[in-house]
This record gives sequence, C-alpha cells and structure tokens, in this order.
Amino acid sequence: GDEPAYTQPLMYERIKNHPSARELYVVALANEGIISAEQASERYEAAYQKLIEIQQGFRATAANAAPAAPAPAKLIPGEVVDTAVPAERLSALNEELLRVPEGFTVNPKLKRQLERRRPALGPAGGIDWGHAEALAFASLLTEGVPIRLTGQDTERGTFSHRHLVLHDGGDGNTFAPIQHLSGALAAFEVFNSPLSELATLGFEYGYATAASDSLVLWEAQYGDFINGAQVIVDQFMAAGLSKWGVTNRLTLLLPHGYEGGGPEHSSARVERFLQLAAEGNFRVANCTTPAQYFHLLRRQARRNRVRPLVIFTPKSLLRLPQAASRIEDLTAGVFQPVLDDPHGGIQANPGAVTRVVLCTGKLYYDLLPEADPLGGKRPAIVRVEGLYTFPEGNLKRTLARYPAAQEIIWAQEEPRNMGAWTFIAPRIAELLPAGVTLRYVGRPDRASPAEGYGNTHAAEQARIIAEALNG
Repeated sequence: GDEPAYTQPLMYERIKNHPSARELYVVALANEGIISAEQASERYEAAYQKLIEIQQGFRATAANAAPAAPAPAKLIPGEVVDTAVPAERLSALNEELLRVPEGFTVNPKLKRQLERRRPALGPAGGIDWGHAEALAFASLLTEGVPIRLTGQDTERGTFSHRHLVLHDGGDGNTFAPIQHLSGALAAFEVFNSPLSELATLGFEYGYATAASDSLVLWEAQYGDFINGAQVIVDQFMAAGLSKWGVTNRLTLLLPHGYEGGGPEHSSARVERFLQLAAEGNFRVANCTTPAQYFHLLRRQARRNRVRPLVIFTPKSLLRLPQAASRIEDLTAGVFQPVLDDPHGGIQANPGAVTRVVLCTGKLYYDLLPEADPLGGKRPAIVRVEGLYTFPEGNLKRTLARYPAAQEIIWAQEEPRNMGAWTFIAPRIAELLPAGVTLRYVGRPDRASPAEGYGNTHAAEQARIIAEALNG
C-alpha cells in the first residue's frame, strides 16, 4: 500500500505561523482597553533595544576582562539579628492562639492538647515544636512580616503537631486563630498544597521572589518527597543567585530522621543540598530543640542578607519531652549553629574528655540514654545545628574546650555516601590539631537511603549508637 503522509513539515509550519504568547497577550490587552497595539509595540521595541545595548556592551568588555577572582575560601558571616521576644508578648500571643469564636466546638482531644500550651509557658516548661513555631509566626505577624505557609497536609501538620486551622466537628466550619491576632500588622496564609512537588515548589519559589519581604515556607509531607522537585532545587534555589542575581527567603521544611519508616520516609537527602551549597547560595540547618527552630525562623524573616533556607525538621522529636524548650529559651538568645554538650559532668571537667562525638539532628536523642550511664567514660556529644554556611568558628571554639580529646567522631544515621559526612569531614579535619583523629560512624555506603525492615533498622541504629559511644 501507499506510505502514510509525512506530516512533520506541516506541524512545524503551523507552529511557525501560530501567534506567539506575547502577540496573543497584546490582543487580549487591547481588547480590554488596557493598552493599545501601538503602545505594546513601542514597549517591546524599547525593551528589545535595551537588551541589544547590554549585549553589545558586554561583548566590548568581555574581550579585555581580567580572569575572575576565585571565590573566597571562607564566607563572611551575616549580620546578627535579635530574635528574642519578651515573655509578656509571648504570653499574650499564646492566649490569642488558643481563642476561638463563641459557639465554635474544638475536638475535645485536640482541645486538651492545645490547652497544654498554657502551662508550657510556665516554670515547668514543655514548649514543643508546633507550639514554638506558632509563637514564631505570631510574633513576626505583629512585627509586620507577611507569612505564607503551604505544603502537604500543612494546616494540620503531617504528624498532627501544628493545627493552625481548627475544624468544628458539628457544622464543619473552620477557624484559624493565627489569622485573627489583634496586633497583627501583616497577613498569614496557610494552604494544603497538592502532591505535586515540582509544580508547587516552583510556584512558591516564584512567589517568594516577587514578595521578597514575606516569609514563604513550603513543607513536604516527608522530606524524601523533595525528590519530585529536584529541578526547582538545582536550577533555581541553588544556582539562581549565581546565574541571574535572583534570591529570596523561600524556606523548605523537610521532615528527616530514621525511625524505621523505610527508604521513602526517612531521608530528606541532606547530602544533595550540601553538595549544591556554595558561594553563600542558601542556608541549611538541622535543629534539635523548638527554641532553636523559633530563633531560626525569626532570623530567616528578619535578616537583610536574603537567602533560601532548608530546615531538616524532626518527626519523633515533635513531642519528645527531652527536646522541649522553656519560655526563657525564647525570650533570650539566638539560633546557635553549634550546641555544646550540656551534661553537668562534662561541663565541670571538659579537660578530662578524650573523645568527642559530633552529630546533627535527631540522632543526638538516640545517643543520650546510652551515654549517661557511662559515667566518666562518657564522651562529649556536640550538635552541629547549622550545616551551611559551615560554622567553622563556632565549632573550633567548642572543640578547643576539650584539649585532651584524641578522637573526634562524626556519627550519623544516614549511609556513608549520604547525610552530611562527605561535606563536613574535610571541614572538620582542617580544625583538628596534629595527632587528633577524625572517624566516621554510621551506615556503610548504600544505594538505598534506609532499610525496609524494622528489625534490620533497629539493629543498625543500635550498632551506630554503641560504636559512637564506646568505640
């Protein structure tokens, strides 16, 4: 039979003759009387000519340009921002965050959970992650900082820890106390976004770029799901400042931590963000206390040196009593990129410490119950909360407090080819005196980020903890 007609030239011809998006937009604007076709043409020609002039100027200077100076080996630290909030203001905001309209019925179980936020500001403490976050957001709103929070199940929080939007079980009405603060000088938006990380994060990046004074946050249901938005991370978040001079305050909240959830619910791919980190393009942090998170959020919203921020948020620590903070932690201090071991025996005699364990994130609380019974053999456990920019000065000063230390251990849950190890190892090595060794403790190199069986996970966690503490 005859060969089928070859239609590709026809397709290209139709595309060539089809009006461009700009031309169609001009027609739409002209039809609405917003701008005439002649005015649109004049604006187009002026903009095009400007681009031509820039290109010609660049070509004229590029031939004689001197080689670019290498990037500085050490980044200049950013400005210090006061992130503490007076206790009176926090207490007042706390009450408003617990207030609902008359006749609105809060689920009884949830009401008890929220009511615990009143005594948590008292002497006994107990400020958990969601509570500290709400206070940080509320305080920023009263300072005139607009906030936009979106993500997968974000109104409630994937782990039922946030509850910014309350639901009346009787009539189905909703109410968000944070959107009705009497002293708010800016708006608060919160939306559950669809399970389409690429599209959603792309929109939020653009929004954060246009609204540069706003704190725009996007939360993944699990940090692993950032895989679906890797193009936005690579092309825009990491390289946008270098390529186009574009930056913003976009903040990613990525739940991360090994609790036996398997390879799709454990790792927010710390290593990928650190591999992309260079020339001060963004910030990376892994907090272990609600107070640290509180100060970090407020600093991100108030700093003059605008950059995106990646926070590896916890899961099991969201309500862990040992991780809770007190109101005085919020009314004083700032975000600390390095947290020294607070153990009384360690602080009383740091000169006797011969081993220091460095870690980041949730693993710290796995190490603690096994470390305390060791008595005098207990190593110091130091948390690195700010991963990039690398807190060289803070860590150097902390390690200097242990002059007798002969071994520094980096302990992590992730496999050796993942997590922070490959990024942080050479930087720690540069800080160590002669004769002090640096050793890795964690999972071996793996193709998968985590085990798929609970028993195997538990055995690996136990091995890592024992080896980190006992050698």
